[in-house]
Amino acid sequence: MSAYNIEICDDTLTVSFGEPANNDRIVIEVSAKIDRLIKSKQIRGGKLLKITGRQSIPVAYTICHQVAHLYGAIAIFDPKIGGKGIDAYIVVISHSPGYQVGQILTDPNNLNVSPLKTC
Repeated sequence: MSAYNIEICDDTLTVSFGEPANNDRIVIEVSAKIDRLIKSKQIRGGKLLKITGRQSIPVAYTICHQVAHLYGAIAIFDPKIGGKGIDAYIVVISHSPGYQVGQILTDPNNLNVSPLKTC
């Protein structure tokens, strides 16, 4: 069993904790998984990567460090924003004039990516 789960579907990375483990083990596993996803071209880069799911601070840093140079912007899901049936993401990294750090993205039409597809 895995200590951490990572799946990519279009430009959304879904993450979750697996079997109980300390962050020192988890970040090593996360780093290896992200590396494999990049090498296999499942993570290809683009305008915006959305990340959703539970993550510790060390995990978030590990993921963002590995993918930030591949995307114009990285946005993290925030369940405190939005409303019923409305996903909201906050831009946390931006190398693009189209996205500003702190920008809240709620409308799929404003995410500048194709709508979520079932993978």
